Amino acid sequence: MTAETSNLIEVRNLVKYFPVYEPGILTKRQTGIVHAVDDVTFNIREKETFAIVGESGCGKTTTARLLLNLIEPTGGTVLFHGENVFEKLNSKNEKERLAQRRKMQLIFQNPYGSLDPRMTVFDIISEPFVIHRHVKRKQWKSRVYELLNLVGLEEYHAERYPHEFSGGQRQRICIARALAMEPEFIVADEPVSSLDVSIRAQILNLLISLQEKMGLTYLYISHDLSSVRQISHRVAVMYLGEIVELADTDELFNNPLHGYTQALIKAVPIPDPKTKTMRVILPGEVPSPINPPKGCRFHPRCLYASEECAKSAPKLQELKPGHWVACNKPYLQ
Repeated sequence: MTAETSNLIEVRNLVKYFPVYEPGILTKRQTGIVHAVDDVTFNIREKETFAIVGESGCGKTTTARLLLNLIEPTGGTVLFHGENVFEKLNSKNEKERLAQRRKMQLIFQNPYGSLDPRMTVFDIISEPFVIHRHVKRKQWKSRVYELLNLVGLEEYHAERYPHEFSGGQRQRICIARALAMEPEFIVADEPVSSLDVSIRAQILNLLISLQEKMGLTYLYISHDLSSVRQISHRVAVMYLGEIVELADTDELFNNPLHGYTQALIKAVPIPDPKTKTMRVILPGEVPSPINPPKGCRFHPRCLYASEECAKSAPKLQELKPGHWVACNKPYLQ
């Protein structure tokens, strides 16, 4: 895949901490802080699919929610076409706030849970027209039918309710609802994780097709490296709230430089019983984000760790053109 070089999204030193309180009836005493996202920086180019991968709890979804300002950041900035997203989405000017919200949309992980069971598909897809008033009422019906056809559904589906559809069809409805805003940027938060394998391929192909037709930009969140390799242009690997490696998709999969990335890729099953692979078994468990390890956060589980790794936290550095790694071990290059 190829992508445009200009940046649509610029994320700078993004931080999100969640306070932890001791349970009490009358008072609450803060006992710690969850380091959910810690000093994350990256760019997303126009018309590309940028993927974030990692284990559950590494901060992928929190990062996505921060980009859309669904939760307030502790620190850092997010720029959209060079303008501060947080200022736009918190503006007292309703017209400005809604205009920015239309440009950035979200496809949820659970398609059934994100659809109101009391509303028909027509009501679900046309609800953005009611809120944002960017489509004239007389055009609602034709626009809903157009969106249904665009995602591979039929016009008669508009009168049905969510429980009458399969999981793949529900996700298509969610995609149609996101497209109703005419966005430039879509966050897809594990959009195929709850679907059957055959349906996953259909939804991924649909997302790729829509990107080519409409010039969309995606942030794709997943722990499934197979789908990431199929759909993404570039990949960022997160561990315990930090990005530890970032590169073009082919470069990352063919030449992973970080020990954590190597372990993730080795864990991907190969659909050939005759092919033998050496899995990398990481020792221990993922540390608590309330009390992350000092130095490199991955060093307690890293097979290459040294004393330096326990003392010094590595910075994300460009070891090869376009290939960024946060690691203290130069021989991994």
